[in-house]
Amino acid sequence: MSSIEIFDECLVPEICIDRYLWALYERAPKVDTAKVVEEIKETVEKNGKPKTITKKVTRYVDQDFTWKDPKAAERASMPLQDYVIGGMDRNFKLKLYRALRALDDAGLSPGITSGFRDDYRQSLASGLKASSNSSYHGGSLRGGYGHGLAADVVSVKGETRSERYRASEELWKWIDAHGAEFGIGRPYLDFDPAHIAPIDGQEYAAKRGRAKNAASETKTVRQVRSVVSTTTRTSTAMPHNVRSTVATMPDSTPVARERMSSSPRE
Repeated sequence: MSSIEIFDECLVPEICIDRYLWALYERAPKVDTAKVVEEIKETVEKNGKPKTITKKVTRYVDQDFTWKDPKAAERASMPLQDYVIGGMDRNFKLKLYRALRALDDAGLSPGITSGFRDDYRQSLASGLKASSNSSYHGGSLRGGYGHGLAADVVSVKGETRSERYRASEELWKWIDAHGAEFGIGRPYLDFDPAHIAPIDGQEYAAKRGRAKNAASETKTVRQVRSVVSTTTRTSTAMPHNVRSTVATMPDSTPVARERMSSSPRE
């Protein structure tokens, strides 16, 4: 589809929102790159004698995961649209709809590669991922069907995968710049660039909030150390309140010491 048509004057807005999101899901290719490790045997000469050794070779191949959602929907005895789109939280769908309409109007051609995922569908996912029941896409620990609070969004603009990836990078940058206006954001940034979630949700607060707190606490530590350094140079007697702060201040705050989470995508 070259463009998405939605009637703004709709008797049942939620139905139109679902249809629009479904259209974006249908037009997005479901292709990913997977790392495949193969073992290859070869014969080498050692001490004048032939010897067979096994080498591991890593290749990156394209994998089509179009089949996974239909398989999960069939297992849940649901039409595919009801499963993928209907399983997402209503308020999140509204935020996502408004943001994707704006992206469409900006000519960035958004597409949805993944919406709701239950425990079974999550178990079919490959690579770095959340455990089957804890995915924010709709794992049972997150509320299950009707409570999906994540979607994977890319751009379908371009004839080749490389062209679509460059367009997707532009789309993700747009979300970083304007997503907050619609209540959505990218919790993992470039660690999982396509993953979109509501900024008032637990996932976004846990991932992005921690980064902000770490930056804030690191800045506070630097400010205190600056005061200590200045006081030490200008006075032989350090004020009691500063001396007390220094005595209890660690080399770095717990948040500053902690690396950004390398937890899998959810």
